[in-house]
Amino acid sequence: MNIAVFGGSFDPPHVGHEEIIKIALQKLDIDTLFVVPTFLNPFKETFVASAEKRFEWVEKLILPYPKAKVLKYEIEQDRPVPTIETIKYLINNYNLDKIYLIIGADNVPTLHCWKAYKELEKLVHFVVATRDDEKIPKNLQKLDIHVNISSTKLRENMYKLHYNAVLLKEYLPKSIANEITEYYNRETMNERIENIIKILDDKKAENIQLFDMKDTDYFVNEVIIATTLGQKHGLALVDYLKKGLKEDESYLEIEPSDDWSVVDLGDVLIHIMTAEYRARYNIEDFLSKRDEEG
Repeated sequence: MNIAVFGGSFDPPHVGHEEIIKIALQKLDIDTLFVVPTFLNPFKETFVASAEKRFEWVEKLILPYPKAKVLKYEIEQDRPVPTIETIKYLINNYNLDKIYLIIGADNVPTLHCWKAYKELEKLVHFVVATRDDEKIPKNLQKLDIHVNISSTKLRENMYKLHYNAVLLKEYLPKSIANEITEYYNRETMNERIENIIKILDDKKAENIQLFDMKDTDYFVNEVIIATTLGQKHGLALVDYLKKGLKEDESYLEIEPSDDWSVVDLGDVLIHIMTAEYRARYNIEDFLSKRDEEG
């Protein structure tokens, strides 16, 4: 039995991954292609999407390819798993004649740093998926992949509020594009809101409240209201937000005022008010009623 092994974080899966699967099945003499989502890449510290969610996406990704199979072994270990361990697992559980190990071109320079590399080299035949015209040593087999995208670049673009959603979906497999964008946009929004609230709290804003308006007809998704310690404090909070938020935040409008400042981020609206103005205008009541009406 000849197999190929293609591992990765798949955080998220993209059309480059799908192209590797398709080309590997066309070009390699294999009976099965094992696609292996990592629990956590040994060379990385964290991930955005959970292991189970990434496994679910990869399962949907390979549906059109009967000879592809998702291997859950690394996820089930609940820890970073070196490639050598996965290869030995496959050897112990299948009657294998040849193992192709598919790696990205960006891994070639550090391949010698992989755990038990010399042993791994004896067990597998390395196949390199090309990307960005990176030079591949002549002794390594190549898979010519003409999709210059990475999961990291995709995640970075999802953090931009006004990123072209149509263009983004061109880089995601059609079968899972909608749920991937929805998932990462939700995670991104959670991180942004946490950051805004942290900045306000660290700089002594009081009575910080968050209103989720996504299921209403309101013009933004989230509203944050905070009370200042005084007029100068309110203006200072606006400056702290401008300095502390991500560079790719889009400020549609900033209306600084001694008593009531408004920061409009497009999908998030921040009200920074003195206690007197907050009590006088009571916008919390307005937002709560809007939420109840849906």
